[in-house]
Amino acid sequence: MLQHIRPAFISLILFTLLFGLIYPLTVTGIAQFVFPDQASGSLIFQGDQVVGSRLIGQAFHRPEYLHPRPSIAGDGYDASASSGSNLGPLNPDLVKQVTERAAAIRVENQDQEAVIPADAVTASGSGLDPEISPAYAGLQAKRVASARAMPVVEVERIVAENTQPAFLGFIGQPRVNVLAVNLALDARFPIQRPPMP
Repeated sequence: MLQHIRPAFISLILFTLLFGLIYPLTVTGIAQFVFPDQASGSLIFQGDQVVGSRLIGQAFHRPEYLHPRPSIAGDGYDASASSGSNLGPLNPDLVKQVTERAAAIRVENQDQEAVIPADAVTASGSGLDPEISPAYAGLQAKRVASARAMPVVEVERIVAENTQPAFLGFIGQPRVNVLAVNLALDARFPIQRPPMP
C-alpha cells in the first residue's frame, strides 16, 4: 500500500511546488518585466500618492466632475463586491432603475430633452467600469463647465484628449476614462473653494 501512496504524495508535493509556487512567481516576474505598469495595477499617481487605477472606477458625485456609470458593487465601486445586477431587460426593477436614473441625469444636467446613453443608466457587468461613452461625457460637459466656471469647449477638449478609440479600430467602442478626465480638469481648472472656517 505504501508503494501506491508514496508516488501520489511525491506528485502532490512536486505539482504543488511547480504550479503553486514556481509557475506563479515566473509569470509574475515576466509580467513585472514586460508590463510593469499593468502588472502593478495601472495605478495613477499625483506626486507620490496613489489616487486610483485606470482599470477600476471610482464614484464622483459633485457637479464639477464627470460622473461614472452607475455601480451596484457594494455601496458603489466597492472592488471587494464586484458584480453586475443580473437583472434581465424585461425585469421591472431594471426598468424602474433605468427610468429613475435617466430622470435624475436630465435634472442634474439641466437638459430635459437629452438623449441618455445606455451606459449612463446601466451598471457594467463588474460594477467597476472606469470608463464611459463619449456621448455620456458630452452630456455632462455643460454641467461640469458651469460648475467650474470654464468654457464648455475646454471640457470637451479634455474629454477628447482622454478618449480611447475602439481597440484595433473595430473591437469595442470609444471610451472615456472618468478619473483621467477629472484629474485633468483639476490640473487645468482648479476648483476655487472658500477656505475652511
